[in-house]
Amino acid sequence: MILGFMVSAIYLVIALKVEDVIALRGETQYFLKLIGLFSGAIVLAVMCFIDDMKNLPAIVKLLFQIFAATIVVACGIRIEAITIPFLNLPQNEILTYIVTIIWIVGITNAINLTDGLDGLSSGITLISCISLLIIFTMNGSPLISIILITALAGAISGFLPFNVNPAKTYVGDIGAEFYGFAISIIAILGMAKTYTAVVIIAPLIVLILPIFDTLFAIIRRGIKGRSLRAIFKPDNGHLHHKLIKKGYTHKQSVYILYGASASCGMFAIILLESGIWKAMSFALIVLAMVAIGYRDILKTRSLPTKSESNEE
Repeated sequence: MILGFMVSAIYLVIALKVEDVIALRGETQYFLKLIGLFSGAIVLAVMCFIDDMKNLPAIVKLLFQIFAATIVVACGIRIEAITIPFLNLPQNEILTYIVTIIWIVGITNAINLTDGLDGLSSGITLISCISLLIIFTMNGSPLISIILITALAGAISGFLPFNVNPAKTYVGDIGAEFYGFAISIIAILGMAKTYTAVVIIAPLIVLILPIFDTLFAIIRRGIKGRSLRAIFKPDNGHLHHKLIKKGYTHKQSVYILYGASASCGMFAIILLESGIWKAMSFALIVLAMVAIGYRDILKTRSLPTKSESNEE
């Protein structure tokens, strides 16, 4: 899958370069940035391959992830502006480097932590790719970001049919961490030269589901373990685990999370295109539908089964 992404991206970039549609050098330095993306992905893949074979300690994996993110930043990819609505924050170059590394490492782990059910991390990443592709197109983002997000979506589309339940093959840490690593960097490239708060937070909204799950996992593990080491220990408290415990099947849990991810993507798109009030209206409609559906599901589940009726 990583090779498929790289080959597709390189082919598209070369084709557009030959047609003089995209400039790889000069002010944009896209050639160097692509080297950073591919080099970081290779470092991450090697680490994950070793981890899948020998189960590396969590702190070692974190250091490799930071190293891979540092390669990307050193090649010129970074969040150039930090904007929070209603706050006029001073822009510090060193701070943007730190925030970029935290963003890349955070999203890498967030997507990896969703890889608990067949097809879940692949499907959520694909939905996020489609949402970001629409956002990039609407926003007039740099062509390189559209090329890369399309190549990533294509690589996942070819793999996903073999990864849905019952899975014939699995992404492993190599695939799941690559998903997060790639999409976090492409999101940065798509925001390049854009300083409006809405556009900057759009990728955050698109990826809010895995981000929320990761933050909640950190808080949950920290409270239960009462130590920093406990944060790195896996548990069964993620969103997909909770859905399984509620009685949903494997496929139902995956489809519910697909729907939640798609809703977040739609919210971000509507927010960018039509403003906060229409986006909030969409969110309220979705919440109402979820509330009604959840109530009906509870009623259905409370009905006795055929075997239970016979026993009575």
